[in-house]
Amino acid sequence: MSDAQTAWPVVVLDTNIVLDLWLYEDPATPLLRAAIENKQVHWLATSEMREELRRVLHYPHIAARLQWGQQSADIFMAKFDTHAQMKNIATRAPYVCKDADDQKFIDLAVAHSALLLSKDKQVLRMTNRLAKLGVIVKKVFV
Repeated sequence: MSDAQTAWPVVVLDTNIVLDLWLYEDPATPLLRAAIENKQVHWLATSEMREELRRVLHYPHIAARLQWGQQSADIFMAKFDTHAQMKNIATRAPYVCKDADDQKFIDLAVAHSALLLSKDKQVLRMTNRLAKLGVIVKKVFV
């Protein structure tokens, strides 16, 4: 097990990271994908996060990519349902993101002292503040 897996067994993934895992198969994601699929880390999510992903999968450019990769939104959501551990929606964290759509990821990460994986600029700008609350923010799981 890598240091990242040992130090951060609990992760919160923003929607773009989830898409990178199984839709785009981003070269930065194999370690994370293996850790999730082998249950070496615990991926936490909420019903809001699930609904956002379901909605995004129907965006025309995402739906086209699913079709190109011979996937469907249902198959993709089944991966989410298999691997994500559903939690209640977390209470508002002491720090608020300028992008309201990202707040749910921050709130859950703070509530569970989780590693937050995101490439969103507004989330990344909060790295130092979130560290004060026990949350490490990274773009890549290493």
